[in-house]
Amino acid sequence: MNEAQLLDTQRAFDSVAADYDGPRGNNDLIQRMRLTLWDTVRREVPNGSRLLDLGCGTGIDAVEFASRGYHVVASDWSPRMVERTQARAAAAGVDAQVSAVHVGVHQLDRLEGGFDGIYSNFGPLNCAPDMVEVADQCARLLRPGGKLVFSVIGRICPWEVGYYFFKGRFKRAGIRATRGVTAVGMNRHTIWTQYYLPREFYRAFAPHFDLNSYRALSLFMPPPYLVDFYQRHRRFGEWLGRLDDRFGAWPVLRDMGDHFLIVMQRR
Repeated sequence: MNEAQLLDTQRAFDSVAADYDGPRGNNDLIQRMRLTLWDTVRREVPNGSRLLDLGCGTGIDAVEFASRGYHVVASDWSPRMVERTQARAAAAGVDAQVSAVHVGVHQLDRLEGGFDGIYSNFGPLNCAPDMVEVADQCARLLRPGGKLVFSVIGRICPWEVGYYFFKGRFKRAGIRATRGVTAVGMNRHTIWTQYYLPREFYRAFAPHFDLNSYRALSLFMPPPYLVDFYQRHRRFGEWLGRLDDRFGAWPVLRDMGDHFLIVMQRR
């Protein structure tokens, strides 16, 4: 991923920052996945700890954790998203506990260490140009025994394959199978994205981190861009959500889904 592609991705997220708290960035299906990450971080990292948010977006996660007693450095490659995070923290009265910084996932060498946990939600790490460098920097920034909790866009999403295949958009149906970086459109801009299987993603972190667990997110439930289907069939959707909760961590099934949630521990 080159500098021009990184700037394309930055402009794409700048362009949606103003309305990213709406259906595009925070609908019912997204919120369900978000709650899973919140619960996982609270379980893995003690309250009052120092957290680093990679790709903070509009600051929903950072403000949630700050309101529960954590101290959060919230970083993002989009300056507009950083501005939204600062405004959200101030409005919530937790600006003393949230430090929002304009730092991309490829610029972690600019940060000082001493974190107890690092989290990332909804795929900012899919836009990282060098995952080995990200892993090395996370190891530097995190105290021994500290935890990584990452929500990453997965390579195998049965809902997506079926949906786009049914619509006759065969190339789009197979986009996640692309090896390396691929272009994904958003708001007439381009996000340069790389998709991963969980073990494939972990490979870059293996020299410094133990793999504690991983699970599928939105495997049985539809992906967030099909929220209209979910809202029209809410009872059916909630039943699918219970299947996600029960079976999402099972072997084989945990390798699929719109995202996967992976937990690693610093040696």
